[in-house]
Amino acid sequence: MNKKALGALVVALICLAICPNVVAQATGSPAATAQSGQASLDQDIQLLRKDLASDKKQLIASNLVLTDTEATNFWPIYDQYQAEYKKIGDAKVALIKDYAQNWGSVSNEQALGYWQRSQDIEQSVLQLRQKYGPIVGKVLPGKKAVTFFQMDRRIALLLDLQLAAEIPLVQEQGH
Repeated sequence: MNKKALGALVVALICLAICPNVVAQATGSPAATAQSGQASLDQDIQLLRKDLASDKKQLIASNLVLTDTEATNFWPIYDQYQAEYKKIGDAKVALIKDYAQNWGSVSNEQALGYWQRSQDIEQSVLQLRQKYGPIVGKVLPGKKAVTFFQMDRRIALLLDLQLAAEIPLVQEQGH
């Protein structure tokens, strides 16, 4: 998968994640329709996240040269790592959706709360990588283990850059 394809998926995810009110309005606007639109939005986000996870795995597999033995030992650990990473991603999506729902009326206290939640999410990612460093290091030689974490971090940075470019600054809400 190339960077353009990854970027397109990220942009689609971001648009869905930060524009729930627009989607609800486009589908009709009554409360029931908004709930239906939200359910559809949540399903779309989950499908896009699944595609991103698959693309990420393919990207890592195509760039991390592993022997058969290394692959046999590494990929189950990778899947465990990704399952835990997904939970952190769930928190990030929830934060973005909450921010989008309150856009235009975010108080000073809410803004600080959003910032703290974002810091907690970043800390969780760091802790996850620290937890899995020794685990991956047991099944891959040092250079390959570090290469995996470098690729993982680069992909995360690309996603975070896309998010940062799409999510408006809190003071831009006009208050």
